[in-house]
Formats: sequence, structure tokens, C-alpha cells
Amino acid sequence: MNQRIIILLCLALGSVQTLSAAEQGDAIPDCTLSAVGGDTRYNLKSLQGKVLYVDFWASWCGPCAKSFPFLNHLDHQFKEQGLQVIGINLDEKPTDAQDFLAQYPADFMIASGSNQQCAMDFGVKAMPSSYLVDRKGHIRHIHLGFKAGEAEQLTTLIEQLLAEH
Repeated sequence: MNQRIIILLCLALGSVQTLSAAEQGDAIPDCTLSAVGGDTRYNLKSLQGKVLYVDFWASWCGPCAKSFPFLNHLDHQFKEQGLQVIGINLDEKPTDAQDFLAQYPADFMIASGSNQQCAMDFGVKAMPSSYLVDRKGHIRHIHLGFKAGEAEQLTTLIEQLLAEH
């Protein structure tokens, strides 16, 4: 079965079964991820204490390509203040992600959720799907898709979360 069809089915099922989807105010799902191109494993819950920008993306997603310069900018501007940008790739083939990253380099953490469980736990409904998480590990904002005009609003939300202690 084609990878896009599998992801679209997962997204469709996630929108039907919203009871298990993460929502604003919920604690971040307990996801374990692998670094793309490496053996390092990450657990999202272990990053508590930082403000997280968790972004689910795939190589075939046009808006994802447009969002990467913005995510790089966020990483450069706010990393020292406690922001951790994490791009979670949902491609089935690692080479698809590597080809995408060669064209759209990422300065932020790139991880893989190859078994799709993390995407299902979050209830990913669109590409990209982004989740802003506060220092206590609670989802404070969910953003679906990406348009350049939305960058200012997202930046303001991040600044507000970084100011909270």
C-alpha cells in the first residue's frame, strides 16, 4: 500500500476517533522517537522544562517545505531562551526524508516516528501539524498547515510561553 495512502488513512481515522487525540490543555503524549540518520532516541516527556514546538511533517507535503525556514528561524532566535523545535518525520522510507532535508536543511532536531504511533497519539489531522507545549508538558496551541502569514502569530505565542515560568 502506498505510503501516502497509509498516512491519509491514519489522518482520517484520527479525525474520526478524536477521543484519543491530544487536545489543547492535555499533557503531551509519551512518545519515543529516533533521530533521523542516527541511533539516538528521544522521549518527548524527558524534554519537560523546555517550551516545545513539535512539528509533524512529510517529504511530499508542500506546506512543510515552506515551514522549514520559519522553524530554522525559531530555533536560532529562541533556542537559548528554552525553545526546542522538533520535526517529526512521518515518511515510510528514510531516503525520502533525507532527500527532502538535502533540499530543505533543518537546523533543529529531526526525529522519526516510523511506526506512526506518536502521530496517532497526537491525533495528527493535517500536514504539517504543529503543537506548542509549555514547560510543564501541556499542549497550549495546535496549528494545522502552514502559511507564511501565520508566522507572526506563532512567534507571539512562543514568546508568551517562554516568558512563563
